[in-house]
Amino acid sequence: MSKVQSIIDEMRKLFGDRVKSVIVDRKILKVEVDRSIVVEAARFLKEKGFDHVKGVTGVDLIALTKPENAIEVIYHAGSYADEGLKGTVLSLSVKLPRDEPEMPSLTQVWRSAEYHERETFEMLGVRFAGHPDLRRLLLPEWYSDIPPLRKDFKPAGRV
Repeated sequence: MSKVQSIIDEMRKLFGDRVKSVIVDRKILKVEVDRSIVVEAARFLKEKGFDHVKGVTGVDLIALTKPENAIEVIYHAGSYADEGLKGTVLSLSVKLPRDEPEMPSLTQVWRSAEYHERETFEMLGVRFAGHPDLRRLLLPEWYSDIPPLRKDFKPAGRV
């Protein structure tokens, strides 16, 4: 994990307080950054050996106990080529305002994020500026309700 720790230390030095938090748990780590540096942070991580995105997760953080009024987008990055990073998953996280969840697309850094961003757009309503093909992936084109993974979504016939 020492290679990963040196990458995190360098990232903190480079981006300062725009790295919001770092959580390390065995071979899984999560780095939350400010939306303003997400593209630069992704490029930095790619240069350090995280050469692909395994998946993109979106989480609606509005809750009854501790409302945050945000959507969190998490890119799970890994490495095929770097032996020191194999088996390590780095989760690059950004929290976006729930009423206007927009951020730059990271397809310009990791092409493998394309379909994952489309799913996050469709299911949570996150707009990815600069995405090459931001259209529905799973839902029908005529779908017009709120995104189905938002916590305030109510399926038809449910109260």
